[in-house]
Amino acid sequence: MDHRIAASLSTFGTISLDGLNAKAAMLERLDNKYIVPADRLLPAFQRFSELFDVLEIGGKRAFTYATDYFDDPATQAYHDHHQGRRKRCKVRIRNYVDAGFSYLEVKLKDLRDATVKKRLKLARPSRSLCDESLAFIDACHAEMYGTPLGRHLIPVIGMEYERITLVAREGGERMTIDTRLAFRAAHAEREAAPDMFILETKSARGNGIADKILRGEHLHPTKNCSKYCVGMAALGMVDRHNRFLPALRKLNLSAAIPTALLVSIAA
Repeated sequence: MDHRIAASLSTFGTISLDGLNAKAAMLERLDNKYIVPADRLLPAFQRFSELFDVLEIGGKRAFTYATDYFDDPATQAYHDHHQGRRKRCKVRIRNYVDAGFSYLEVKLKDLRDATVKKRLKLARPSRSLCDESLAFIDACHAEMYGTPLGRHLIPVIGMEYERITLVAREGGERMTIDTRLAFRAAHAEREAAPDMFILETKSARGNGIADKILRGEHLHPTKNCSKYCVGMAALGMVDRHNRFLPALRKLNLSAAIPTALLVSIAA
């Protein structure tokens, strides 16, 4: 992590994992994503420290996440997002490396275009889908859209990054700040520029405290900034990625994108 950002974390008050969980879960929220270089982020951090606490566990304030994404051989989840379809579903297993536990997560969109995230805690860290996981995915899809997902899911890409979590002292708003993104597939690996950060603000109306602070620093959301879709494009797993080019350029991932590996996914 950029040493200036790491040092600025010492100015924040802290919140424990139990304290975070006691606040609103924010599993249904409106998100905004920003891609920001470290030198532009520092002034906003000074404002954040006045209104947000940072998650601290065991003396640590930045945590390693390892996430595996699942799609069908036709990469339907990716193409649903690329085409801007309202009904879409992403499936991932997130391993909290430092804490040693894992969640299956299903992300869907509701009628307001708000993100709805459903989670199932797994008995042990995993990178594969068991029968219980598949049943959970179908149940989540049926609850939101009326039918089970009904697609054969396979692992397509994995990623790792460091995450800082900020929680507003008032209300349920929170924000995640990710850096040192690394994407991997069977035939390729890519890393984003190390001084770039992806901020995701999560609030009930999509215009929270953090968004106002960022606007005050002349920072604006980056549209189409799904880490899954950016990773799929950067690794050459798909043959269409124009929608994600602004995010790829900001993360220094647009150059030398490999030839699409769709044949190896389907195999």
